[in-house]
Amino acid sequence: MFRRATRTLLAIVMVMSGMLLGVGATSGTAHADSCYTWNRTLSQGSSGSDVTQLQIRVAGWVTSGERLSYDGSYGARTTAAVKKFQAAYGLTADGVAGPATFSKIYALQDADCTPIHFSYAELNRCNSDWSGGAVPAATAKANALKTMWKLEALRHALGDVPITVSSGFRSYSCNSAVGGSATSRHLYGDAADLVGSPSFCTLARQSRVHGFSEILGPGYPGHNDHTHVAFRPSQFWSAPTCGM
Repeated sequence: MFRRATRTLLAIVMVMSGMLLGVGATSGTAHADSCYTWNRTLSQGSSGSDVTQLQIRVAGWVTSGERLSYDGSYGARTTAAVKKFQAAYGLTADGVAGPATFSKIYALQDADCTPIHFSYAELNRCNSDWSGGAVPAATAKANALKTMWKLEALRHALGDVPITVSSGFRSYSCNSAVGGSATSRHLYGDAADLVGSPSFCTLARQSRVHGFSEILGPGYPGHNDHTHVAFRPSQFWSAPTCGM
């Protein structure tokens, strides 16, 4: 908790320093970050790996049923997602990612690029190296990172209430051991089973606006004791008890 508070304080100090030095929306970032540093302001029409890094962090701020591509192209959907992110955190919602937006992201992430309220360990209780699934280990780990940022958006939208992940990545052997489906998205690293509070139905309904294309909850076979969210090629939501 102290480490996170220190990072947040540092981000605020650096933003204020940038203002005093005349750092504006067109001059780059307010400070360097131990995870990733943006070195230019991004807006609609920008492209590159720095846009992809931004998309990973704002992909949870979309409209119902929408999914943001991690394509490195700052189009209308990325602009809209940035605006929602900015509005959610009290920033000027102009859709332009500049020092204030980046400083907020820096305050929300740890040195390994995971959002401050989630961790790789929480998303992988199967093994230590992310191996044995349906995709290469590096891909499974990268998918889990994208999922965590969507969960961070979900958490904030629900009032910053804690969200507990009971299961994330699974190798084929781990998946078999718990009786998982042979086509489970857990094998790809992009799935998370959510338990605790808020209620399962609240989690399922709210997940619709945070970029999850697979949502399974109460009323769907085997999902009365958790809400499952994932990223799959085509949309599939089913939580009959929740009206979905």
